[in-house]
Amino acid sequence: MSHEFFHAVDPGRARSNNEDAVAIDIGQGLAVLADGMGGYNAGEVASGMATAFVCNELGRWLAEAGPNASATDLRQAVKACVDDANHAIFSAALANPLYAGMGTTLVVAVLREHGLWLGHVGDSRAYRWRDGELLQLTRDHSLLQEQIDAGLISPALAASSPHRNLVTRALGVEPSVALEIRRHDARPGDTYLLCSDGLTDMLADAAIGRMLQSHDALFKTGQAMIDAANLAGGRDNISLILIRVQGGRARRRRWWRFWR
Repeated sequence: MSHEFFHAVDPGRARSNNEDAVAIDIGQGLAVLADGMGGYNAGEVASGMATAFVCNELGRWLAEAGPNASATDLRQAVKACVDDANHAIFSAALANPLYAGMGTTLVVAVLREHGLWLGHVGDSRAYRWRDGELLQLTRDHSLLQEQIDAGLISPALAASSPHRNLVTRALGVEPSVALEIRRHDARPGDTYLLCSDGLTDMLADAAIGRMLQSHDALFKTGQAMIDAANLAGGRDNISLILIRVQGGRARRRRWWRFWR
């Protein structure tokens, strides 16, 4: 399988700084997205460290391991790279008072011949668009999701809850982090969306699905999502990565980038 990418980062309408970050290794089918948190510029430091560290370290491992790396080895490599990134961010926060308490969400996708591997920490998400259906593949590590799971609040009320941005896991806030990682089948024609909550807080899943349905080109889809999130208020930074799976090894990998 071959694949094409599009990624975009936008500050939104309410914030002057950007604490989201993305990184891509096209050759290794690797995409990383993070949404930072912390005072001063600590959030953007944490997200930048996370994306750069995981993309560089995991990309290097994937290149050395080659396409025949086992599923077990790949799972362990993703976990090890995220653990190393967590340690680096946590150590930086301890060493510099300006970075105290910084952390970041993380979602990482690896496309290989035996499927798509998704790892995540926090409430940045991954979705799959297949045969006209949008499916959320990750489950938020958040206080709100725990309340929904416990039956304390309905999904409908959750959309307006004041606690929707309180995460229960983040990279860099503790010496260790629990990465949730799962393998999913990947088929030609699939489109995968990785995004921060700056997108999903502004747009319902149905609206995201309509944009995936309406636009064929990835850059048009991504740009439409950014514009719609800003039109809805743009209360947070907005970042996204779109990945389309194509059939056949002969197709060239293509990518687009859209910055504001």
